[in-house]
Amino acid sequence: MTPSYEEFERVMTERHTRPVYDKLKSARVAIAGLGGLGSNIAVSLTRAGVGELMLVDFDRVDLSNLNRQQYEISDLGRYKTDALSEKLTRINPYITLTRKTVKVTAENAVGIFGGFGIVCEAFDRADMKAMLINTLLCECRDTIIVSGSGMAGYLSSNTIKTKRALDRLYICGDTVTDSADVNGLMAPRVAICANHEANMIIRLILGEKEV
Repeated sequence: MTPSYEEFERVMTERHTRPVYDKLKSARVAIAGLGGLGSNIAVSLTRAGVGELMLVDFDRVDLSNLNRQQYEISDLGRYKTDALSEKLTRINPYITLTRKTVKVTAENAVGIFGGFGIVCEAFDRADMKAMLINTLLCECRDTIIVSGSGMAGYLSSNTIKTKRALDRLYICGDTVTDSADVNGLMAPRVAICANHEANMIIRLILGEKEV
């Protein structure tokens, strides 16, 4: 049975305290890419009580995604935006979700992400990462970007860090490992990096910053 809004609010307030939960509940975050990073980030932010997420991806779920992404066999062939939205509303039926099933380009990025104070970059490809970061840093002067880079294989968890690379750019990962070099992408390190991103986003919502 779905808990009432009042029940949900009471439990989240008990978990976080009212001042913290109020900030999380009023926050808006955009997630660019719903793969290993983005799908895990979205789940963590939903569980934390972030009030509004915009989910952006053009891709469909395929079998190769299931080793590290928040999808199931029943999701195969579905748009990631649709499948993930259903999962998130099962976690928090009161979250506000916007879906953009579109490929992000330098031409449409500002139109999609403009107006969001925090954008989570969670693309797979280095060129797409660079395109989005450069575009938003140049064109959206009030936007802070949290990005992931380097989480492949099964190397030590302790090499994954969060650092403030620029005034409005945070990078999470080891910034080195590539999936072609270290036995692909595996759920544990991908999820660790994803939760570094999610935690940094929560810290930013609550007014905290890394050095």
